[in-house]
Amino acid sequence: MVELPFRRPWGVLAEFNGADALIAAVRQLREAGFDRLETFTPFPIAGLEDALGFRSRGVPLAFLLGGIGGATLGFGMQAWLNYLFPLWIGGRSLVAVPGFMMITFELTVLGSVVAGMLTMLLANRLPRLHYPVFDAARFDLSQERYFVAVLAGPRFDRHEVGKALAALDPVSITDIEEQAE
Repeated sequence: MVELPFRRPWGVLAEFNGADALIAAVRQLREAGFDRLETFTPFPIAGLEDALGFRSRGVPLAFLLGGIGGATLGFGMQAWLNYLFPLWIGGRSLVAVPGFMMITFELTVLGSVVAGMLTMLLANRLPRLHYPVFDAARFDLSQERYFVAVLAGPRFDRHEVGKALAALDPVSITDIEEQAE
């Protein structure tokens, strides 16, 4: 007897005709109490992040803190090494601020970019080698298609989600399952 792998629900995917219909659907779903939503569009849509309630400011903060850390590291490293190994050249002081600015600037940029990119990758849960929504039959962003997925959670009720999505008049509604490993 062949055992079939257990498949648990990942969510429900609905396709809409345009960007305006997608934004309206997201707003209505959030008003109905569905907060685990993901949207898939062929290009960025103005106002979609507001409709989704996206308020994360972690990536800009990471860029700022990474830049401050890089600048502190760059300047501190040079000052510390000049105190450990002093070279009295041309009467300059051990902490020569103008001479330290090039390395300080470079490490500011490096620290900022590394911190910001790592935070962005972690926030987006990347890299993702497989995502269950890619298995949906009609999922194709190379065409002008707009999708919203209501993700399964602890209190996921397929029938309630189906009724809410059907009331929004989508082009199609698809169940997405995730294969358990």
